[in-house]
Amino acid sequence: MTLNSIIANFQTFKLADLLDIIIIAFLIYQLLGIINRTRAGQLAKGALLVLAVYLVANVLNMRTVTWLLNSLLQVGLLTLVVLFQPEIRRALERMGQTDQWASKLFNVKGRYNDPSFKGAWRSAIIAICDAAERFSETKTGALIVLERSTNLSEIVRTGTPVNSAVNLEVLGTIFYEGTPLHDGAAIIENGRIKAAGCVLPLSNNLDLGKDMGTRHRACLGIAENSDAIAIVVSEETGIISMAKNGVLIRHFDRQTLYTRLVDEMIPKETASEKTDNSWKGRVQRLLSWVNQKEEEQP
Repeated sequence: MTLNSIIANFQTFKLADLLDIIIIAFLIYQLLGIINRTRAGQLAKGALLVLAVYLVANVLNMRTVTWLLNSLLQVGLLTLVVLFQPEIRRALERMGQTDQWASKLFNVKGRYNDPSFKGAWRSAIIAICDAAERFSETKTGALIVLERSTNLSEIVRTGTPVNSAVNLEVLGTIFYEGTPLHDGAAIIENGRIKAAGCVLPLSNNLDLGKDMGTRHRACLGIAENSDAIAIVVSEETGIISMAKNGVLIRHFDRQTLYTRLVDEMIPKETASEKTDNSWKGRVQRLLSWVNQKEEEQP
């Protein structure tokens, strides 16, 4: 390609072409990030190996191998969709968080910046931490899910509607061993108990210790399938754990749990967000939010 042809290509370069390149680069970046962060990485390496063997067999005119791999690749796309279903679902859910994208880009004040919303969550977090501390002392098993951007209506329908304020007495009643709701999860939505006795998806993570049973697998499972925060108290050891973005963190005490939940559920407005309303500032806020989400992924 000569210099004149390169210059000619740039002369016909339009804004739509730049947008096209940015979108493709972003999609490739996200795909590589998903592969790198999950067990899909090993599957992707296997798929690339099969593709390399197919290319070599095609060049060397190995008809039998080419026919076999052709038959395999015909159903390869459907197979990849089935294998990567959890990762694809999480990626689409993150892309669907349009309210958060809009609030960062257009400086829209959503419910997360509403003082009453923050107040409801702060009161709920205090009650949750008090309850977790008591459950830990008495070795009472408990599982509490805090809904964030991902809608958990399907999970709520598996339990019993409660629609109650979050306080120590209600949580104590729900997870008391003699009640029919104590084996399920309590779903907290907008700082209120939406339902109790809910059934959560179980994690298939093989790295969980032998001291962690179904309750811990359910705690990790909901964190793998949504952006919710899940808190579990072990019935055997009394250890308080928290799951977020498919990662289970153990050995919380009341203060560390309170600090972590406040940071997760009550976002703080930075000085730049208060003052910089230019388009440059809004794009910077959006990029900062995207980077934060990337760092949160396991």
